[in-house]
Parts: sequence; structure tokens; C-alpha cells
Amino acid sequence: MKEEKEMSMEEYGVEVVRKDEHTWILENQGVRLFLLEGREKALLIDAGMRLRHARDVAARLTDLPLELLNTHADMDHIGSNPQFESFYMHPAEESAYREHGTGGRILPVTDGDVLELGDRLLEIIHLPGHTPGSIGVLDRKARVLISGDPIQEHGRIFMFGEHRNMRDYITSMERLETMKDRFDKIWPSHGDLPVNPERIGQLIRGAREVMDGRIPGKSVDLFGKQVTAFDLGFCTLLCDPVT
Repeated sequence: MKEEKEMSMEEYGVEVVRKDEHTWILENQGVRLFLLEGREKALLIDAGMRLRHARDVAARLTDLPLELLNTHADMDHIGSNPQFESFYMHPAEESAYREHGTGGRILPVTDGDVLELGDRLLEIIHLPGHTPGSIGVLDRKARVLISGDPIQEHGRIFMFGEHRNMRDYITSMERLETMKDRFDKIWPSHGDLPVNPERIGQLIRGAREVMDGRIPGKSVDLFGKQVTAFDLGFCTLLCDPVT
């Protein structure tokens, strides 16, 4: 892998880190996007929150035909979606996506699907819990899992509200635990990067302890809403208020 190079696109509010000749990480106000290039086309993973011109940023980095995939439909991942006529998304996210009043044609992807960029194969892994249709993207050759929001290091995982389900989250992490021999590092959408796959087991234990009442929670205000924060040491689970 070539030495990482950083560049700024101040007009877009984006910092770009070039991981290798065909891989870029785009940092935008606490939200992370990924641009992966194959021999025939490129894929942008997620579209930011306040960012409205992610396609323009990507076009400055690659000359290949560009497609978009959303790991899920939370607002901080779909900001630039209107720049794309169509995009990949798990069908379980459509209702939440349409609630935001955002248009475009969803190209459904489900667990086990493989997107081919030419000589680069990207496998879809369904990870419900944070949202019903959350997905991870496994870059098979690079042995990197792009995880979206369910895995974080020194970040906050949102598990409060109508679209979250802790039991599904634990099941997803348990399944991912059985697959961790297929990737060496995890690239999340928030927090530190990379994340060691060993964190998956710690997330399972932490989430179970939260459900069993074995970790004390702290009431915090988040955007004017009261939620309960559970500190796992390396990240925080934000859950519905404990009553």
C-alpha cells in the first residue's frame, strides 16, 4: 500500500485521505465517506449529511463512471443523494428514506450480493439493528469491512428511536463475529479508523449487558431529546430513556 496522502477540498468542506491508488476516504464534519475504484467503475459509499456535492468531490478524484451506495438511510448518510438518479440501498431502508422526502431510484441490494467494479468485488453484508436495512461492505481483496454505523471506536452508536432494535443488533454482531476471519480491519462511518475486528466481540458483550441492566446508564440531552448513554469503554451506546 502506498503512503497515505491528504488533500483538502475546502470549497466542499471535505478532507480527502488517499489510502492507495484506488481508494479514498472523505472526511466531512464527523461523517466519513469512501470512494473505491475498480478497473471499470467507481463506487461512492454514503453521501454525507450537510455535504451536497459529494459527486463533484468524487469526480475530482476518479474519471471512471460513478455509482452510489448508502449503508443506511439516516440523514447523515444521504446528503448528496439528489445528485444521483439511482443508488444502491437495502430495501428495508426505503420507508425511512422516503420519510426524508428524498427522491431517486433505489437499486436494491441484500445480504450476499456482490457489486463488481471490474477487478474489485464488494460483498454486501446485512447488519440490521442500528436500522432495519443497515449494510456493511466487504472489500474482499483488501480484506476491509466498511461497516457504516454499527461498529465504532471512540464514537456513539445510536440505538434509540423507532428504527433501532437491540436484539437484532446483537444478532448481527454475532453473525459478523463468525465472519471476522475474512477481514483484517474495519472502517466505520464515525469515530476512529481503523477498528480492530476484536471489537465485535466486545460490542456483543456490551450490548447484552445493557439489555440485562448490568451497565449503569447516564441520562444525556441529545439534540433536545433525552437518551440514556451506556459507556462501553471504547464507544458509547445511546439508547431510549430507561424508565
